[in-house]
Amino acid sequence: MVGLRGAIILAWLAGAASGAEGLRVGFGRADITPGVGEGSKPVYLAGFGQGREATGVHDPLWSRAVVLEDGEHRIALVSVDLIGLQHEVTLAARERLEGFSYVLVASTHNHEGPDVIGLWGPGPTTSGVDPEYVKRVGDGIVASVREAEASLSPAIAEYGTAEDASLLADSRTPVVKDGVLRVLRFSPPGGGEPIGLLVQWNCHPENLGSHNTLVTADFPYATVAALEARHGCPVAYFSGAIGGLMSAAEDVLKTPDGASYREGEFAFAEAYGEAVADLADEAIGGAGPIALTPFAVSTVDVALPLENTLYRVARAAGVLDRLGYRWTGDPFSPGKALGRRNIFGPLAVLTEVAYLRLGALHVAGIPGELYPELVSGEVEDPADPNADFPDAAVEPSVLGLLPEGQGLILGLANDEVGYIIPRRQWDRVAPFAYGRDRAQYGEINSVGPQAAPILMEALGRAIQGVPDGRGPDSCSGSDREGADRTTPARIDPGEARPPCP
Repeated sequence: MVGLRGAIILAWLAGAASGAEGLRVGFGRADITPGVGEGSKPVYLAGFGQGREATGVHDPLWSRAVVLEDGEHRIALVSVDLIGLQHEVTLAARERLEGFSYVLVASTHNHEGPDVIGLWGPGPTTSGVDPEYVKRVGDGIVASVREAEASLSPAIAEYGTAEDASLLADSRTPVVKDGVLRVLRFSPPGGGEPIGLLVQWNCHPENLGSHNTLVTADFPYATVAALEARHGCPVAYFSGAIGGLMSAAEDVLKTPDGASYREGEFAFAEAYGEAVADLADEAIGGAGPIALTPFAVSTVDVALPLENTLYRVARAAGVLDRLGYRWTGDPFSPGKALGRRNIFGPLAVLTEVAYLRLGALHVAGIPGELYPELVSGEVEDPADPNADFPDAAVEPSVLGLLPEGQGLILGLANDEVGYIIPRRQWDRVAPFAYGRDRAQYGEINSVGPQAAPILMEALGRAIQGVPDGRGPDSCSGSDREGADRTTPARIDPGEARPPCP
């Protein structure tokens, strides 16, 4: 049996409640734009149909890193302008980044960058992944983190939110959106120009549509460019709950002549990106101080049963090049590794769920495209009777699991396992829900209907691995008599929480 791997790092520092003492931050980036054109390998763009070969570059793709240090421990939050890096790439990057307590690598889910999963090659039986390019991405992740590390400087942080669900379109019934933009602004303790911004928004970067053949970061490139110009500092953009399908609303923004923008226009991506930047500025305008030290990081490795027939066949064909494991029925006790091609019997893939407590900030790292229902808890109750599992229990929500206070929700964190759909809204078998004559879009890009309940349970376990999932209290930190505030405690988050001494 493969044992459950979990890790927690707790560091309670004297005086950390001030928020400034011990906190340092740095920003870095590295260009991960593929070569396109004469002398370069074909670049197959991900996210829509197969065989969409790039013909040029509109704007560069980046790995953007934020490195945080609390005086004892160092973590990195990385965002790449890609469809969804697989877990093995994150693990390989971590091995090269000695000195870090934790490295999280998230993808924006960009539909106009290279295929790094395999599903969008020249045909259904040929992977679109260029291993040399994936290696270059790994190099870029490491380079961006090292650049951020080299720029570490003392900082104070502010946290803010702004909401505008009208910027989002949900193409799947029921319509549920996470219209909250979340932002962190870092500044020198003595005042002055900001050090950098971290922005999290909840929308598919797919404004350019399926006919575009130019490499681009889609609307996030315009969001980052606008904010960097306005604030004179680096910006790291992260995607949140984008399942559902969260896309840019086409009927909200207007062209100079009063018409609506349409998918496929760079002007749409630019206008939408600037609208997201405006929302970020609104959040910054209302931001307040937040203590980001001390750090606590808890991860849980979890097995997801691979029930998607197309994914299983794609593994056999080598289109999805991913290690499989025997599914035991227990997501926290996976079976033996079965290689990269086996499709027979009960199969599972291993992934990771993370919880980071950065002082008063609670961060959930979810390895896929989370449906907004699972953020807010707005899962249908009662379920439509024609759904496949109308009597399934409602999963705990992210906001219900996270301790009260400020939060970030980082989607496609450390992996891409596809859509994470509430089980009672799963609908692949006729008769279909909502009186439809065919299934809605979504399930075809999910590992299976058990993904949501398993991942939400894993998040709960990760949070439980940190005493009370909160800041210093009667069982930890500065309120705990005799606590060692400088030596990390290591606890298996899969086990019961230790009692207070």
